[in-house]
Amino acid sequence: MNLLIRLNGLRTLSKMTNFDFVTTVAFGSLLAGAGQASEWTAFLQAIAAMLGLILAQAATSFLRRRSETAADMIGNQPCLIMRDGEFDEGALKANHIRREDMIAKLREANVLQLSEVRAAILETTGDVSVLHGNAELDEVLLEDVRGT
Repeated sequence: MNLLIRLNGLRTLSKMTNFDFVTTVAFGSLLAGAGQASEWTAFLQAIAAMLGLILAQAATSFLRRRSETAADMIGNQPCLIMRDGEFDEGALKANHIRREDMIAKLREANVLQLSEVRAAILETTGDVSVLHGNAELDEVLLEDVRGT
């Protein structure tokens, strides 16, 4: 398994797209099945299925790199959920984020005043990035963010 992951890269087990998440969960399930296999045929089937998942993930990655259309269809787009100290209530609702959860993320980012928050972005991985401080926000950081 280590060899398969090394061939496809660390992206195999990282947080990326929804497809990658499903692949990772399925990969773990197949790995557990291979570890519990009592017959060689069951073991080899699990290994073949893992190889198939990694090949599908590699093909998806290739398509995303080569085609913007494929990248848009397969991947998610980051979403702006807060700008210049103001929550975007529509974005919070559309992404099923409670205001209380966002406030907890702001605390985790050591925000002391809502007015310090230049932008809070729900990333494609599900993480929230909080850009805060007194400096002006460089717009390049929001180039591919929905809601800007």
